[in-house]
Amino acid sequence: MVPALNQRANGRPFNALRPFQVQWNPMGFALSSVIISTGCTSVLCSVCLEEGVPRWLKGQGKGWLSAEYRLLPGSTPQRQRRELLHLSGRTQEIQRLIGRSLRGVIDLTAIGERTLLIDCDVIQADAGTRTAAITGSWMALHNALSSLVDSEVITQKPIKSQVAAVSVGLVDGMPLLDLDYSEDSRADVDLNVVMDSTGLLLEVQGTAEGVSFSRDQLNRLLDLAEPGLQALFNAQLAALKEIG
Repeated sequence: MVPALNQRANGRPFNALRPFQVQWNPMGFALSSVIISTGCTSVLCSVCLEEGVPRWLKGQGKGWLSAEYRLLPGSTPQRQRRELLHLSGRTQEIQRLIGRSLRGVIDLTAIGERTLLIDCDVIQADAGTRTAAITGSWMALHNALSSLVDSEVITQKPIKSQVAAVSVGLVDGMPLLDLDYSEDSRADVDLNVVMDSTGLLLEVQGTAEGVSFSRDQLNRLLDLAEPGLQALFNAQLAALKEIG
């Protein structure tokens, strides 16, 4: 059964993304930074470069990319405590996901023995913070690497393809794209899909909340995610054109 187009609380079609907005370089000292907003979710993504690599990579002639993710204190209705020395399991899992997703589309041998540090700080959380962080971080990374080529720190841009991420889920049996909190909080199935612009999957995170789901339902959710991801790839390129 195909859902009616306006069954969501906000009138958004079941297969539509939330409004996508970008603010470039709010941080003057970072190599590149961007605030990405998907609906009411906003994430600040920044990129810095450090000379050197982790000890286990020294002498191999290639670089590293690492990501950190945090919810800022005022990003949710109830203030989030700052995570300093002890990171929650959720935070560790998300920042590892961001790092894996970006490393999957970059040639780390092209940056030499240097480390790219990605910071993702959630300004406002209305679900989909990890997917927005991945989509925004790729944009900030692309811009940062362009700057490194222009300044002759590296000789070629090492990005192999785009990467974006989006959530899909089953809410009251209905497949929905890009869930907000009102939908995510009552979803029977929640799926985060990370894909590159060649159509290859980098990661799929799927969870059933009390109701198991079938292989057919999984395929339907992936089919719903793919056009949404293609739209995000187009939005990334359009945003990059804004800054030349």
